[in-house]
Amino acid sequence: MEIRHAAPADLPDLLALFDAARRFMAQNGNPHQWGRRFPTKEMLEADISAQRSYICEDEGRLAAAFCFTTEEEPTYRVIREGAWLDDAPYGVVHRIAAAEHGRGAAAFCLEWCLARCGNIRIDTHRDNQPMQRLLARLGYTFCGLIDLKNGRGERLAYQKRSR
Repeated sequence: MEIRHAAPADLPDLLALFDAARRFMAQNGNPHQWGRRFPTKEMLEADISAQRSYICEDEGRLAAAFCFTTEEEPTYRVIREGAWLDDAPYGVVHRIAAAEHGRGAAAFCLEWCLARCGNIRIDTHRDNQPMQRLLARLGYTFCGLIDLKNGRGERLAYQKRSR
């Protein structure tokens, strides 16, 4: 598997991937995390433009996509019912989705991100059992709850350090 920056030409494939991911989430007891249109086309375009949108390819096929940045995440400033493992600089992974044929792609993406900065924070919806299982399998520590901006709800917050 290989990871590269997403380009504007990838947008139709990204929209199809996230549409399939929303269906998968709904079928697996998590219809509310992304609803019917998250992430939006405009959000994906902004991620691509800012060079924080990545694609994982397996033998030339789209296997997964995600947003990765090493900028501070404002919603992570306050954590409830727990604490972050440290206050060191960290990377953040958002909007990760794997294709149906992308077996192991999400884990590959998360490990790729960890290799870039050695400290990853990520959050997920309480109903996203597949993601919670993946994070546990990869050795992420549950740290507490964070609140999304604009009152959009809470998320389970996780962190993993390699150093």
